[in-house]
Amino acid sequence: MAPWAETHRPTKFEEIKGQEEAVVAIEKFITSFPKTKKNAIILQGPPGTGKTTLALVAAIETNSEIFELNASDFRSKENLEEVLRPAIEQKSLTKKGKIILVDEADGISGTDRGGVPELIRLIDETKFPMIITANDIWNSKFSALRKKCEVISIREPHYKVIKDVLMNILRKEKKFIDGDVLTKIAINAQGDIRAAVNDLQTAAVLPDPSKMELTERNKEVDIFHALQKVFKEQPTNEILKVFDSVKLSMDDIILWVEENIPKEYGGIELAKAYQALSKVDLFKGRIYKQQYWRFLVYENIFLSFGISASKNSNFSKQKFTKYERPTRILKIWLNNQKTIKKKSIAKKYAKLVHVGEKRALHEFPIIKNIIKSNEKIQDELKLSEDEIGYLLQ
Repeated sequence: MAPWAETHRPTKFEEIKGQEEAVVAIEKFITSFPKTKKNAIILQGPPGTGKTTLALVAAIETNSEIFELNASDFRSKENLEEVLRPAIEQKSLTKKGKIILVDEADGISGTDRGGVPELIRLIDETKFPMIITANDIWNSKFSALRKKCEVISIREPHYKVIKDVLMNILRKEKKFIDGDVLTKIAINAQGDIRAAVNDLQTAAVLPDPSKMELTERNKEVDIFHALQKVFKEQPTNEILKVFDSVKLSMDDIILWVEENIPKEYGGIELAKAYQALSKVDLFKGRIYKQQYWRFLVYENIFLSFGISASKNSNFSKQKFTKYERPTRILKIWLNNQKTIKKKSIAKKYAKLVHVGEKRALHEFPIIKNIIKSNEKIQDELKLSEDEIGYLLQ
């Protein structure tokens, strides 16, 4: 029996449910190419949300040939050059247009010897619209790639949307399963339509689908979807677990929440959210200073449930919000870079004049002006261009 996830894959944009904003953005990108601002788009979202399906349907709707490449199979510059370059240059022989699909970009190497730099070069040169899919494109190795592409977030569909998809499939298959069972399957899928359809196919062949045991899915969640749950949904016990599957440290998650609170809340709601965040910081301090690790549970409660409960009960979750990376992370990194240069200069100076490094750091404002005003001293200390640049700031 063929997998229902494939036989019932949508073939029209109107059949794709729960991704209306993404459909509009993709259709506009394909039909406007090459007058678009960028030559490629990235469909970013969790597994099973329909990223690849969106690209395939776009090809059907625009009468385009699709050249599909699974990036995890081509990790080197040479392979990408060999396989992709002909595809970005040769027109389709049978279709009106052509779409280049680079699937699962998470698998591409980010090193200079690997695929990301070469993929960026091919994006610059492509004569056809390029669609890239990824589960998590926010890894630092993809920072240069993100700048070359328009990033479209693919949301996890609500369980009611998934349930409607399951009901439509059953009608086509001329089968019946009780609505409570469909609801159970849809909720258990946690936004993964493909997983829900697979579970549906399994249930359909059972004598009693209601007896089907569903294994709980503990899938990883990216920070964007976690923020959506906190900011867009009403506070529940499930919200307490929202950050458990995010592959970031708690300190980084706090910075993400802090950065994006003002995008969702205002007035009294904003004050309540920041008050909850301040309590997170309070417990964080107690944990570090007193080693009271049992306080971690309170830190998590205020960061998830506390901030989610700050909004009014009539809050509208329909508004789309573009969450931003924390600027404080960048500021911390820049400050760390300055500190590194300061320490390296002080170390070289201390060695040259035979004083302690601590003394050189303590007297650094005076030392800095002395070194800055004399190029001979800079040469004698063998300062790098970055260190000289730091002094001249």
